[in-house]
Amino acid sequence: MIELPTDFPHQAPKGCRYSVDAFKRNTISIWLHHPDKYTYTAERVKTIWGFYDTKKKIYCAPINAKKCGKVIDIDKTTPYTAMQILRPMRPTILSFC
Repeated sequence: MIELPTDFPHQAPKGCRYSVDAFKRNTISIWLHHPDKYTYTAERVKTIWGFYDTKKKIYCAPINAKKCGKVIDIDKTTPYTAMQILRPMRPTILSFC
């Protein structure tokens, strides 16, 4: 059974859990399973969190579930995704309602 890397810093959000699958020879995919179900099937919702190269000990953001993206700084990730936020969001009038 494949497990999360020992240096993975995040705890799964409330009601969620992580799982790990083999992706390529030295790469694993990290998935976030949500408590919700799809409306068109009985399957639980899951999203790709990111990828981890077990040989180089680096994390990569996902382009999609089948394609690894750029190497990322694990400290700039969230429990929901390894994708980086390039620009901080600006407050809007809706933020204050």
